[in-house]
Amino acid sequence: MVISGPWAGSVVLVLAVLSSPLVFPRSLSAAEAQRRSARDGKGIVYWRPGCPFCLRMRMVLFLRGRRLHWVDIWKDPAGAAAVREVAGGNETVPTVVLNGEPHVNPAPGWLRAAVRA
Repeated sequence: MVISGPWAGSVVLVLAVLSSPLVFPRSLSAAEAQRRSARDGKGIVYWRPGCPFCLRMRMVLFLRGRRLHWVDIWKDPAGAAAVREVAGGNETVPTVVLNGEPHVNPAPGWLRAAVRA
């Protein structure tokens, strides 16, 4: 896909900001995310680069995304296994675990409200 037109620069800028560690936290291992979640009560988001649904969720959450622990399933085999366990053997992302309950590809608006609470 080639991005062109008068808004191409804006799209690139938005994508760069969304992936910046200043706005968005770095990925953790599944084990580290689970330890931190048990300690601080924050949810865990299992995601992968290039997933349009994950990108949409990041855009909807924006800075609230820092209230969650993020696991890149392409970098962490244990994270991919955790997703397959709750998604019928598929690596469906985003998969979010809140209060110990998994939600496969939840609606971004629902997650934003859940994270706000």
